[in-house]
Amino acid sequence: MTESEEQLLNALQNDLSIYRDLIRETAHDMVQEGYTSYPIFVAHHIPLPLGELILNKADYGTSFSISASTLEEFGEKGLVQPANMNRFKQTYKDPMGFMCIFLISETGGRFVFRPYEDEPKIDPKLN
Repeated sequence: MTESEEQLLNALQNDLSIYRDLIRETAHDMVQEGYTSYPIFVAHHIPLPLGELILNKADYGTSFSISASTLEEFGEKGLVQPANMNRFKQTYKDPMGFMCIFLISETGGRFVFRPYEDEPKIDPKLN
């Protein structure tokens, strides 16, 4: 892992500690209202045509904005291929215990699962 990737994950870690409760509430609402069983939160630096912006970095003085999306939208937009949907669902963690973050950076995108409760920092060597 490069130093810039490590810095990116550390910045995400810091932002998620600020956003945690709002993301958890949004995930709960999305599941309870039957919108999806698989909420995905997109962490991005620039506006994207993916999901709905729920947390703007300009409002919080953070590194990332967060948009709320779903596995269904990721499938419709071709970000998760139909052949991989079942595998993704098996890998997906309980949305009431974990945030599913799709981190977008200059090098591409990747999924990060982060518990809502405080735990040690994300170890970039394990991602």
